[in-house]
Amino acid sequence: MLPQAFLAADAILELAADVASGLVVYPKVIAKNLAAELPFMAVENVLMAAVAAGGDRQELHERLRRHAQAAGDRVKRDGAENDLLDRVRADPAFRMVREGLGAVLAPGRYVGRAPEQVDAFVKTVIAPIRRRYRGAKAAGAVRV
Repeated sequence: MLPQAFLAADAILELAADVASGLVVYPKVIAKNLAAELPFMAVENVLMAAVAAGGDRQELHERLRRHAQAAGDRVKRDGAENDLLDRVRADPAFRMVREGLGAVLAPGRYVGRAPEQVDAFVKTVIAPIRRRYRGAKAAGAVRV
């Protein structure tokens, strides 16, 4: 059983390496998808900011719900761009947070501890492996 387990692990790693070697990052596509989805993710923070600025929670919640549904319908049914932020900015009930929407919608607010976790993983796991095998590929010891 043990040799088969190692062969299976090797095959999985080969497949993962093959997939990863073909990955391409398209920053403009990522930015477009983020612009389409971030307003929906940020609705709760917009609500909290508006309530903190003195708005009525129940009324603002209902307005945001209607705006989000209308923007979602527009995106899904018509293939149009997400106009949720424009709707919120145009709604007089959200005048108190209109200027601060940029800060509420900063993408970095929605990634949690991911940056710190990635840095810690690279420092504690990846860096030692890279140091251990420095030069191995040039010597032909590592199969890619």
